[in-house]
Amino acid sequence: MTNEIFIEFEGVKKGLIEAISVFNEEEFNTIPFKGSWTAGQVAEHVYKSVSAFTKGLYGKVKPTTRQPDEKVEPIKKAFLDFDTKMSSPDFIIPSNGFHDKNAILSSLKSTMDKITEAIKTFDLSATCLSFIPPAIGELTRLESIYFVIYHTQRHIHQLKNISQKVVNKK
Repeated sequence: MTNEIFIEFEGVKKGLIEAISVFNEEEFNTIPFKGSWTAGQVAEHVYKSVSAFTKGLYGKVKPTTRQPDEKVEPIKKAFLDFDTKMSSPDFIIPSNGFHDKNAILSSLKSTMDKITEAIKTFDLSATCLSFIPPAIGELTRLESIYFVIYHTQRHIHQLKNISQKVVNKK
């Protein structure tokens, strides 16, 4: 299981970096259509979410008294249903205004590298106590990492849609 999640996580990390890298600074900060976030806002949102889960992975844990992957499928089903619009909890809503692409990329890479290290070294069956996502409740480290994977996949999809609207459209 550890090798499988490692490969999936590394793939999504690479996919996110590639999805962000297609934008120049101006495109990164362009609203693609009414009611949408900019690519910069999407990237900031992903960073805020990944940071919260990273704190949970490295924080206090307890032994798990259920299947450690019990919530993986419901999380996957929710996030990979691209037809359903979701709203974000306030603490991961991105800021308005200019977003520095290189700064966000650097922060994302650094934070995601910490998750890679957690995959390699931690007991993924333990339940995280330092960060409990609203509406989901306690997650194991394994479920937390899968949450990051599926949430990021959702936003890679969103970034690709944004890039179709704004990249090289002058």
